Amino acid sequence: MSKRVLMVLTNTSEIDKDHPTGLWLSEFAEPYVEFKNNGYEVTVVSPKGGGIPLDPNSLDDGENPAEWKQAEEELQNTEKLSSVVFENFDGIFLPGGHGTMFDLPNEPQLQDALAHFAENNKAIGAVCHGPAGFVDVELSDGTYLVKGKKMTGFTDEEEKDTGLDSLMPFLLQSKLEEQGAHFVAQGNWAEHVLTDGKFVTGQNPQSSQKAAEAFVKVL
Repeated sequence: MSKRVLMVLTNTSEIDKDHPTGLWLSEFAEPYVEFKNNGYEVTVVSPKGGGIPLDPNSLDDGENPAEWKQAEEELQNTEKLSSVVFENFDGIFLPGGHGTMFDLPNEPQLQDALAHFAENNKAIGAVCHGPAGFVDVELSDGTYLVKGKKMTGFTDEEEKDTGLDSLMPFLLQSKLEEQGAHFVAQGNWAEHVLTDGKFVTGQNPQSSQKAAEAFVKVL
C-alpha cells in the first residue's frame, strides 16, 4: 500500500481589499512533488473546496518549474475537507500563505483531523503560516496540540518584515507559544526545519523542500 497524504489549503483570497493573498505556491508545489516522487497518494482539500487563490507575491514572472504542473492542476478544483475520511490517511500537511491565518484556525473539520492524527501517532507537517491550522486545536484530554512540541513556523520578526503584522488576526509565533509550543526561530528567511517525533514544521517559504523531505522521513 502506498502512503496517503492529505494536504489542506486555504480558500482565503484577501487580507483586505488592498492586500490580495492566498496560498504560497512553492509551499504547496515543492512538498506535493516530493510526496508524488516518493509514490504517495496525495489528496488536496480546502475548507470550502473548489479553486485555490494564490498569493500574487508567490508568483514570480519567470516560468514555474515544469514538474509543478500537476501540482498547479490540483489547485483548479480541490475537494472539501468535510468530504474526506481522515482515518484513511497516513499523514496531513499544511502549506502556508497568509490566507491560512484567516480560515484554518477554528475550522472544526481540521481541528478534528489534527486531533485524530496526533492521537493516532500519525505524521503532521506544516510550513510557514501553515501552523496557523494548529491554533486552538485541543486533544481529547483538553491539552493544546502544540503544547510541549518543539516546532517552528513563520516568526513574529518575519511577519514584521513583511509589513503585514498589523493586518493579521494574531502573530503566529506568539500565539503558538501562548499555547505551550517550544517555538524555535532562526534568522529571517533562514532555511529551518524541525522534527519532533512525527511532528514536522518549516519556518518559511525557503524551508518548504526540506520540510517535505523531513515529512517523508517521518512517514
